[in-house]
Amino acid sequence: MTTLIRMELLKLRTTRLSYGLLLTAAGLTLAFALLEATRAGTRGVAPLATAAGLTAVITGGTLALLLAIVLGVTVSSGEFRHGTATATYLAVPQRSRVLAAKCAAASCAGAIFGFAGWFIATGVALGFVASDGYAEPIGAATMARYAAGHVLAGALLAAIGVGLGSLIRSQLAAVLGVFVWAIVIESVVGGLYNAVQPYLPYTAATTLAGSTLGGAAFGPAHGAVSSSSPLPFAASAALLAAVCAVVAATAARTTVGRDVS
Repeated sequence: MTTLIRMELLKLRTTRLSYGLLLTAAGLTLAFALLEATRAGTRGVAPLATAAGLTAVITGGTLALLLAIVLGVTVSSGEFRHGTATATYLAVPQRSRVLAAKCAAASCAGAIFGFAGWFIATGVALGFVASDGYAEPIGAATMARYAAGHVLAGALLAAIGVGLGSLIRSQLAAVLGVFVWAIVIESVVGGLYNAVQPYLPYTAATTLAGSTLGGAAFGPAHGAVSSSSPLPFAASAALLAAVCAVVAATAARTTVGRDVS
């Protein structure tokens, strides 16, 4: 199993798409963090001197989490897109082991995406706080929690992406499905049904990273007043782990065992 994971990590390290997605995640995080930091204290946006204002900038790193899912999708669906799945399964007939190795490798890469998002957003936030002469309104323990949340959420979402890529197989369909779910479906459902919002996977991942409920949402759910509260750290992590297990198990019982055309 260790050898399989090393092989998958080698694929990630030698694939340009991995670096392209990481650079995209970094660029989007930087742009969003700068936008939020420059808007802080204007038009009803909380100033950086407050915990709410600083948190809004730091949790801009959640954009990297969306790209972590995409990375996970490409790890598995890329085998079918490039026709390398046949050789992989001939070398390792136990396909469930291949799926598990891909999930483990993608989790490592997803953790890097999460950390990069937190690091860039936090750097921008603290840079603006220092330049304005404010005292940091967030303590070290909270900062560490945000960092851990970003890393853990990135790892779990990437593993979920592997399961989705294996289940759907079509890379384009799986990637489009990820964006539709995160940007459209969770936004609409979360905006209409507050009680369900904390349990939506991408929303749970963003609150795990420190975002307010709906703070990282798109459309009608973004910043909307909610009657619900975000799940606790451990509960959010458990929810994402359960989603990962269900998606991976479903793929292992259905599409993974099918013949490769």
